[in-house]
Parts: sequence; structure tokens; C-alpha cells
Amino acid sequence: MPTSHRKAVVRDHADPNIGFAWLRMIGATLVVIDHSSPLVHPERLTVFPASWQASPGYIALMAFFAMSGYQISDSWARDSSWWRFSARRLLRILPPLLVVVMITVFVIGPIFTVLSSADYWANLQTWRYLLGTSLLLLLQHTLPGVFVDNPYPWSVNGSLWTLPMELIGYGIVLVVGLVIAFGVTRLVILPLLAGLVVLDGMFQATFGFNGDAGSLLSVPTGSLVSFMVPFVIGMAMHTFRDRIPLRPLVAGVLFACWVGAHWTPLDRYLLPAAAGYGAIVLAHHWPRRLEVSGWLIFGSYGMYIWAFPVQQMIIHSGVRDQWVLMALAVPISYACGVLSWLLVEVPTQKLRRYLRAPKPVLSPGAAEITQPIARVRAP
Repeated sequence: MPTSHRKAVVRDHADPNIGFAWLRMIGATLVVIDHSSPLVHPERLTVFPASWQASPGYIALMAFFAMSGYQISDSWARDSSWWRFSARRLLRILPPLLVVVMITVFVIGPIFTVLSSADYWANLQTWRYLLGTSLLLLLQHTLPGVFVDNPYPWSVNGSLWTLPMELIGYGIVLVVGLVIAFGVTRLVILPLLAGLVVLDGMFQATFGFNGDAGSLLSVPTGSLVSFMVPFVIGMAMHTFRDRIPLRPLVAGVLFACWVGAHWTPLDRYLLPAAAGYGAIVLAHHWPRRLEVSGWLIFGSYGMYIWAFPVQQMIIHSGVRDQWVLMALAVPISYACGVLSWLLVEVPTQKLRRYLRAPKPVLSPGAAEITQPIARVRAP
């Protein structure tokens, strides 16, 4: 955005960081709600009626990836050191994940497994889950005997399946950033986006199908491509922020076009555009009156990675009604997200002070001219 428009955003609307945080929290809540139906009724894919051919959780994920593409690109723009960028990304995604994995293996697993303690600890899958899930790209979904009597016994924490894709998105930002730093035009993002759109049309992944392209380690390639489309849209919106206006009217028109074309082949191409552009626009036009304390809204990542095992434990206790599951899981998962933010994420993010870029050395008498702009903090 031009500097004058950035100033207007700061004056008339909430800080964009607040907008992004709110939308991420809303998106995490939608994922919890959407998972509540298939977890008790595995024959269903989403809380929406099957005839709608849509999933609120899938739409939220499209918005998540677009926001990540935008914010992670901003992180790179502020400090284009490849090793500091990589360290910040790993410091953001890994500590909360490692905590949930360790508690799942060492606390939840022994309590909820139908196996004896000796058999649980002797089973190789226990240690595959601990190591593979911690490494993300070797993601595992089951622990021996855990939740096997639940209606959905195939995953202890199904929400984690998108995290390897997020990690790959970080790699795309790094590679594209280095390519541009070596003198290639920033227009390189456009053929990258076009290629992903073409591949997405070929693989045909949807919210209920991973596509026809196999897997990259534990990552379904079709779904990876589908989610990288909005991610790169977010990258492009940040890269060309001096040329792309953030207009609520345009976002509304895109959403209306997606709704109108939802049952046509255009749905695949309009959804990431509508969800991605719409989320980024809404984040920058978030009402100023909704600026609140950070800990209330910055726990979306923790909420996202804790919700699935929380729901599985609630179901294990005997709950079989999706609405009761939603009513219980949303506040409990939100509390887990807040605790993750306060006890894990805030302390580990403080380590970023060791990753600060060195200050430039100014010659005597040199004047440093700065323009106040609205920075977007990377998630």
C-alpha cells in the first residue's frame, strides 16, 4: 500500500496485527466446529450438509495459508538473512508442536490406550509418532491403542497434517526471496502462482480428497498444491502491496463470485482468491474498537494444534452428539491455546532478541530518514 494509505489504515482501523490475530482465532474456531461432525459421524466430511459441497474448516485453511504467505513475506522483507529467517520460522512453529507431541505421547497416550503400559511403551509406533511428528515431514497419525474405540480411530491429532505444508511454504518464501535478492525481477512470483494453479487443476484435491498426485513423504501432494495457491497469493499481495489496493468492495465481489460459481469448475480457482484476498483485506480493515490484549487473541496456533486431541478425549468420555462436542471443545481448546501462548510461545519468542539484524553503521553527519508505516508482525 502507498504510505498515505498505510497511515489511513493505522488511523481508522485496528493495527493489522490485531486483525490477523482475530481472523486466525476465528479460523481456528471454525476448524474445531467443522471437525466435530466427522469425529462423531465419520461418514460425514464436514458440519455443513453434504449437498453444499463446502466446508467451513477448509475455507478457513485457505484463509490461514493466504495470511501466512503475506505475513511470512513481511518477515523476510524486514530481515532478508536466510539463517535468521529460518531460525525465526522454526522458533515459531516447533516449540508449541513439541509440547503437544510430548504430552500426547507421555500423558494422553498412556491414559487412553487400551494396551498395557508395557505393550504401549514397547510398541515401535509410539516412538515413530514421537520422532516423526516432531520432525513434521515424517508425520504420524496413530499411537498404539489410543482412541481405537472412538468413532474416528484413525488419528490422534488430525489437525497437524497441514503443518508440514506450512513449513514448505516458509521454504518457498525463502527461495523466492533469495532469487529476487540475486537480481531476478519480483515478477517471478506470477509464473510460480500460475504453475500452482495449473497443477491444482490437474490434481483436483478438495476438502474430502487429497488429489491424484501421491505424497511427498507424509504430505499429500494434491492438497499441498491446493494450499500453496492461497499461500503464494498472500506472497504476491505483499510483494505488490504498492500496486494492489485492499478494497472491501473487491473482497465482497470476489466472495459473491465464488458463491455464484460454487457448483461449477470455477469454484477451485475462485475459492483461494476470495478467501485469500478477503482475509488480508479484512485484517487491514479490522474495527479499531476490537483492539484487545494480545493474550486473548494470539493463542490461535495453540488452539489449532490442541483441539483435535481435546475433542478425541471428550468423545472417549462418552459424548456422541456433535453439538455437545462443539460446546465443550471450543472453550477448552481456546483455553489450551491461551496457555500455549503464555507458557510456550511468549517465552520462546523472547529468544528472537538473539536473532536481530545488526544495526547499520552510519558515517558521521549522515542523516537517517525513516517513514512511519504499519508493519505486519509475522505469526
